[in-house]
Amino acid sequence: AKDFFHAHVRKALESDGWTITHDPFRVEFEGDEYEMDLGAERLIAAEKGTEKIVVEVKSFLQTSMVYQFHDALGKYMNYLVGLQLAGEAERKLFLALPNQAWLRISEMPLLMASLETYKVKLIVFDAYKSEILSWITL
Repeated sequence: AKDFFHAHVRKALESDGWTITHDPFRVEFEGDEYEMDLGAERLIAAEKGTEKIVVEVKSFLQTSMVYQFHDALGKYMNYLVGLQLAGEAERKLFLALPNQAWLRISEMPLLMASLETYKVKLIVFDAYKSEILSWITL
C-alpha cells in the first residue's frame, strides 16, 4: 500500500524537475520482488547524462516515532542492498519524510546518529504544499 503522502512526494519531485519513471519501482532478486515507492530521473545540467534516484516515502503518522523510524530505516537498508544486487547501483536511494517528522527526528540523538552511521539520504517535504524543502545527505 502506498504511504499517505505518496502523491504529495510525487508532485513535489515533478515540480523540482524530476521525471517519474516508475511508480512503484520494482526490483527482483533471486525470485523475490521488492517495491520501492518511486523511481525518478532528471537530466544533469552540468554534465552529459542522467541522474537517477529511487524514493521510499514514509508518512510518520503513527504515535511512536521510534517504531516508525525503525521500520523506515530497515526498509531503506534492505532496498539499498537490493538495488546493488539487482544491478541498479547507479540509482541513489532516498528516504522521503514530512518536515514535521524530520523536526522530531532531528531532536533525537540516537536516531540522528543512526542516520549518520548508515549515511541515509533524505528528502524533507512539506506535505501541505507538496514541495521539497531540503535534500539531506548525512
